[in-house]
Amino acid sequence: MSTVFNPPSDDTPAQPALVVTNDGFFPDIDVTSLQAAVRIVSQVTPARIREAVLQAMITVNPELEAKRVEWVAAGYENLAAVPAPQLGGESKLAVLYRRAIYATVKADIDEHYRDLDSAAAGRDRAEALEPTIDDHRRNAAWAISDLVGRRRTTIELI
Repeated sequence: MSTVFNPPSDDTPAQPALVVTNDGFFPDIDVTSLQAAVRIVSQVTPARIREAVLQAMITVNPELEAKRVEWVAAGYENLAAVPAPQLGGESKLAVLYRRAIYATVKADIDEHYRDLDSAAAGRDRAEALEPTIDDHRRNAAWAISDLVGRRRTTIELI
């Protein structure tokens, strides 16, 4: 007995794109691109990812509010209109914004899905994810700092 794999035909309907709309200034987020970029596991539903994207926007957008006000006052309608170097055919600012959102989403998803398996292997995996979650949060903070022109490290004397 053998198993035959039949790839989907060209007439298979494509999955509709899931785009989470933003506030009009900052770019919308394509969930399919996000999933591919940060490798979100298939057990995470599109509804859960959408919620994580909304929460990331709620977290990141206020961090950029003062800079957004500055850009709007300078006459820029949205982030894409702000002059910036082009990288890979898109604005450096858009790349940084997306990185902040993606990293925040990935940290959120990893935090919520690490507790699905309560066995020893699951606990070990959760402990292994901890530095990764912190890395994602750091990457988001650095992207925000780069967007607003702030140094990445703040040192305070206690």
